[in-house]
Amino acid sequence: MAKDFIGYQALTDAALRGVVRDALRRIEKQGLIGSHHFYLTFKTKFPGVDIPEFLCEQYPDEMTIILQHQFWGLKITEERFEVTLTFKKLPATLVIPFPALTAFFDPGVQFGLQFRGPEGDAKTGSPQMMPPTPAPEQNREKTADTAPSKIAETAGEKAPTPQVGEVVSLDSFRKK
Repeated sequence: MAKDFIGYQALTDAALRGVVRDALRRIEKQGLIGSHHFYLTFKTKFPGVDIPEFLCEQYPDEMTIILQHQFWGLKITEERFEVTLTFKKLPATLVIPFPALTAFFDPGVQFGLQFRGPEGDAKTGSPQMMPPTPAPEQNREKTADTAPSKIAETAGEKAPTPQVGEVVSLDSFRKK
């Protein structure tokens, strides 16, 4: 496989972390609306993460927090967010840089993202070749009616079936 000199994985992760940043900015301004609430998973040892020591001991690698009913002092900047949560009946302020995030999930609307940083997949040590995938599967809207094969079939032709890793020309999907 050719070397990626552009760094598409890092670009994709940064863009999708921007989605999380913008979602947090919205609840910073107007609060949670409807059934929205957030599960945020992050690396506890990531540079810039500031959490109480007892949480570092309890979650030495990764931790998930939930922003739903009881959180205060949410502050969003370009690089990080801060939030105060209660642990063991004591308030604690957490500071989490956006690059520390490994997952984001809003169960209220079944939308989620998983992040693979530029260091690659933690389990294999090799770069992750797939972009962050929404989790779980049902969080994507049903788009079968607008899939390329459906568009081509409605235009009166059979769409080519792409193989894994194959580059597909957009011309095959254009109306003639």
